[in-house]
Amino acid sequence: MSSDNDKSKRPANTAFKQQRLKAWQPILTPKTVLPTFFIIGILFAPIGGVLFYVSESVSEISIDYTKCESAGEAFSSIPSDHFTYSFPSASRLQYMVPQYKKANVTIDDSNRLPGAKNDAVSSATRCTISMEIPVDMKPPVYLYYRLDGFYQNHRKYVKSFDAAQLKGTARTYSELYNGGCSDLAGPGGDSQQVYYPCGLIANSIFNDTISLSLVKSNDTPNAANPAETLTFNDRGIAWPSDKKKYGPSSYQDYTNVLPPPNWASRYANGVYTKETFPNLAEDEHFQVWMRTAGLPNFRKLYGRSDNTMLKRGNYTLEIDMHFPSIFFGGQKAIVLSTVSFLGGKNPFLGIAYICVAVVCVILGCVFTLRHLYRPRKLGDHTYLSWNQQGGPAGPESPRSPGASAQ
Repeated sequence: MSSDNDKSKRPANTAFKQQRLKAWQPILTPKTVLPTFFIIGILFAPIGGVLFYVSESVSEISIDYTKCESAGEAFSSIPSDHFTYSFPSASRLQYMVPQYKKANVTIDDSNRLPGAKNDAVSSATRCTISMEIPVDMKPPVYLYYRLDGFYQNHRKYVKSFDAAQLKGTARTYSELYNGGCSDLAGPGGDSQQVYYPCGLIANSIFNDTISLSLVKSNDTPNAANPAETLTFNDRGIAWPSDKKKYGPSSYQDYTNVLPPPNWASRYANGVYTKETFPNLAEDEHFQVWMRTAGLPNFRKLYGRSDNTMLKRGNYTLEIDMHFPSIFFGGQKAIVLSTVSFLGGKNPFLGIAYICVAVVCVILGCVFTLRHLYRPRKLGDHTYLSWNQQGGPAGPESPRSPGASAQ
């Protein structure tokens, strides 16, 4: 039989396992705490001021065009709570209130998806926004679309894709249905046709098309005064790490591969052909959308202009509206923005630093006055039990002054 020592679960008699390692425990006194408050305040205040100044140096225009669908065919002013202008010298700027109107147009759907080259046409509602940029916006200039109230962070939605299919593997219906695309793998039934790309994320891609034109004078564009179209590049808008997740598809039989339901109208007869089959490895709009947002209110990059300055003047935005934001009770907007060395406009960090600095200085002053008015006599820490020879429970530990007998 084994001895009792073999069955013991007592830790080994080492300094680490018996918790006898040396430790340092600071004792907070007015001489250490009060200077700390003032030092934090003195350091954080200028840091917050710099961060806030850098954020305010970013030029940004945001226009919510959700209600453009209910606008008339003549220009009307956009409500003041549906647009924001933010420029470094905004307090001294005078600018025209942006206006919008709608019109029913016939469009070439081949422009709505990179790689789709067909003659399919359809009708759409076009929102035309007339606005003024009161200052030059130096490159790089970024064009974003913003969605409010769209929950890309829903558990079922986030998991609804097939990584192997996006990488290029020709997946079957059963593989997709038993994988991440159980909600939208294919038409179902007896058909073994699959959707490419499958899943809820791909099916709900933001598909409004946006174009920006510069009006060369204060008049509306016409034959004598044509508008100059400004091009925003759709290359370099996706993260390099995201591009590695996509590859050319290895599907060969296009009759068994269908576009997702919300993509069908972009293709003639709602089917793919060899010429119109999408190359997701090159479609950065798709790659940007597939990186799901963590909050219901988010913005995603639509295009960038790295070399062209947006000069002050009148501009026209034409947006073919296909994305039904009213369907889910959300809002959609476009955002034109420059950047600083810290990124886009975000005053929160600078304000947070300044607030912490102010709070620390106020607390430091209050505690200093309290200490000067009625200082508190500190005890002698050498009488603490763990500084005594016998330890906290040792019989040789002397009783500290003023301790009562048990």
